[in-house]
Amino acid sequence: MADRDGGHQAAAPASWQDWQRWADETDWADWRSWLRRASSTDWASTPWPAGPWEQPRAAPEAGITLTLRAIEEDELGEHVATAWPAFRRWWRDGANARPTAGQAGARLDEHMPELVPAWRRMAEMLDDDPEAAAALALWNPPPFLTGCSQAAVLPGGPALIRNYDWDHQLFDAVVARTAFAGRRVIGMLDCLWGLLDGVNDAGLAVSLAFGGRPQVGEGFGIPLVIRYVLETCGSTAEAMQTLRRLPVHMSYNVTAVDRDGRRATAYLAPDRPARITSQAAATNHQGQVEWAAYAAAIRTVERQQHLQAMLDAGSGPADVVAACLRPPLYATRFGEGFGTLYTAEYRPAEGVAAYHWPGRVWEHSVERLGARSAEVRLGTAQAPGPAE
Repeated sequence: MADRDGGHQAAAPASWQDWQRWADETDWADWRSWLRRASSTDWASTPWPAGPWEQPRAAPEAGITLTLRAIEEDELGEHVATAWPAFRRWWRDGANARPTAGQAGARLDEHMPELVPAWRRMAEMLDDDPEAAAALALWNPPPFLTGCSQAAVLPGGPALIRNYDWDHQLFDAVVARTAFAGRRVIGMLDCLWGLLDGVNDAGLAVSLAFGGRPQVGEGFGIPLVIRYVLETCGSTAEAMQTLRRLPVHMSYNVTAVDRDGRRATAYLAPDRPARITSQAAATNHQGQVEWAAYAAAIRTVERQQHLQAMLDAGSGPADVVAACLRPPLYATRFGEGFGTLYTAEYRPAEGVAAYHWPGRVWEHSVERLGARSAEVRLGTAQAPGPAE
């Protein structure tokens, strides 16, 4: 099909796997390049593939087993050393330019000085490799996209409940209990020592979701931002104040709730100031849809409306968790790289972190770890029982 400049348009992705390949092959760091590629794709002639949140026609895939571990801070070195080779490949091969260790360390010292001692200890665990030091600072990492849904629930809470939707092959699958800057923190690890979500001993719970915008700029990878907020903030107000000043490399929605039931969502972006909202439910757009093709593919509006309707109806944590374990919130296309890997329930007043799957719950707290491992079969109901 010819485009308006007389060239030929490529066919739009016809399946979710094709969409993933299209996204993987796009240089998100170069906006002009991305725009040229988007404009040369014939989006109109091919319906968007069903998103991973749509109930599949066939039975959910049942052959994927996920083993998660829970570790203390003094065990983190083993995890970092084991995960570093794969993380290094991702760090090297991703789009945009990587910083030097000096550049990354300077940005960390400027914006997150409380984490600098821990960053240096992490680098020592990897033999002070300069590339490892730069990667651990997560300044200007490669772009990456996720799904995710999250809600701050007050009746029967407060509680922060979220689904993490991602490729199980790229998942750290490690819960860590740490105290890098004085506060005790427990949460799900990502990017070696960052966090996807978590709760601290001051009574603050925080989680992230992709913001649904392709822009890439200078800033930190969001897992280190979540780590920093939980290490240094004790309330939702403090968290929002901190998020206003931290530069991020892509757009993300960060939802927080504290022990007093104060809740907020920050819309973060690399190309405009942070926007702090009273929104209690967040998926993958920032108030309004700005990337229509992506929003349609992953049904971000439908998922947020579903969550918001539950909050408006006064649903408590148990009902919201149950909803997160079934469509439209629960994603089941695990073999295609997008499935709900866990549903987290953080209770900031009690310091509790509980992770849910159909028929299974794995519970910890900021005071102590529960069972040190859990094995789950993704996409299937499981007989209730203790974690391993």
